[in-house]
Amino acid sequence: MLALALGLGWTPKLGLDLRGGLSVTYKPAHKVSTSQLQTVVNIMTNRANALGVSQPNITTQGSDVVVQLPGIKNAQSALNTIGTTAQLYFRPVLCGAPAYIAPTSKSKAAAVKYVTPPACPSAYAYSSQYYSTTSGFNVPSSVAEDPTYAAYKTTSQPYDQDHPHQDVILNTDGQGYAVRYVLGPEVGTGQIIKSASAQVDSTGQWLVNFTLTSSGQTTFNNIASKYYGTLVADDLDGSIVSAPVIAATSFPGGGQVSGSFDSKSANALALQLNYGSFPVRMVPLTSQTVSASLGSSSLRAGLLAGALGLLLVMIYTIIYYRALGIVVVLGLVTTGAFLYGLISALGASSLGLTLDLSGVTGLIVSVGITVDSYIVYFERLKDEVRAGRSVRASVDKSFKSAYRTILSADAVSFLSALVLWLLSVGSVKGFAFMLGISTLTDVVTAYVFTRPLVILLGRNTTFTEARWLGVARGLARLSEVPA
Repeated sequence: MLALALGLGWTPKLGLDLRGGLSVTYKPAHKVSTSQLQTVVNIMTNRANALGVSQPNITTQGSDVVVQLPGIKNAQSALNTIGTTAQLYFRPVLCGAPAYIAPTSKSKAAAVKYVTPPACPSAYAYSSQYYSTTSGFNVPSSVAEDPTYAAYKTTSQPYDQDHPHQDVILNTDGQGYAVRYVLGPEVGTGQIIKSASAQVDSTGQWLVNFTLTSSGQTTFNNIASKYYGTLVADDLDGSIVSAPVIAATSFPGGGQVSGSFDSKSANALALQLNYGSFPVRMVPLTSQTVSASLGSSSLRAGLLAGALGLLLVMIYTIIYYRALGIVVVLGLVTTGAFLYGLISALGASSLGLTLDLSGVTGLIVSVGITVDSYIVYFERLKDEVRAGRSVRASVDKSFKSAYRTILSADAVSFLSALVLWLLSVGSVKGFAFMLGISTLTDVVTAYVFTRPLVILLGRNTTFTEARWLGVARGLARLSEVPA
């Protein structure tokens, strides 16, 4: 396993707490099915992969979605791209509205609730009369904003007000003829888009070109035919991205979204449109950023703890069991090499296993389980020697009875790890998984490594009767061993 990992250049994939990065927990705005939640996970994973995030870990925990992005450099940018619902509506612009003016009375302000805006009066409607093929679309300042809408609040982005089948009022962010636009019900969604890409036009402005699906082309052409000469806004998650005039009655397979884009925002929108929108809006509950330096410190601390534990175990077993202590050292090295290769292989596979601090803890705890197996075997061997048998004759006989005890003890440890893995969430799963595979490794190592190595040592008088490290001295003083 070690040779395989080193030969193919595999290394363990470190988790968030060892590499640094971003961890966010999202909750659906309303109750959704398991399949819808899995769709969200798939879209988030595709977006993370497109951003070049190495080994993103995006999973469900109950009704929540937990996103872990190890090694991410620009956490906020990644959060905006991955967590954005990307629900795109094409909405006709009905008329303009001034800024919202809150009531001056506190009692009135407390009673104000969001209500669907009324229909635009014809005198302020943004109709095709303001469009010409030579001068474009121009709205006179006298009809740009209907003052009656100052009493109506802006449709807020959270989750229940940007209803696709109702009129809404959204800010234009200074990009339109009015402070806010009154938009009609959606006439198309982002589902009609097949692919999108960010590009720069001849004037140096960033925009997003998109191609349409076969059914989407029909839908888009119907929109163009119906709203020719008027404005149709691109409503992305409750924000107006752009509101261009429809200057043609048909589009051959695609179109473009323009607005106040820069390179990052244009590429982010293209990525979101490419991988689709969430079936439900996701609300961020918690967000945690772990710095790379903190992750590196955690890794060093975990490795140091493991190294010190191994060193103390090795010193103790060599002092107590003499040459048999060397078996423990070699066994731990062999087990470590196997686990390193296995964890590296699982990380490079489609499973994408990541090693976090809790997993490192599970590996350190497993050292005690592994050493227990050696002690059980050596104590049984000591009993056989004290009963009058030679080391050579005692090795195989004592292993048979010891191995039954090892299997029983490892079965308990493995069942504990399995129950933890099945019933727990988060980092406890990592601890349980590493403890479980370490326990299984111990069962195999005891039979295919420990037993044959001790047999070889038992047949060699240099090891059994050496003055300081002899196996016999480790089991019982030679003067106490009957002839």
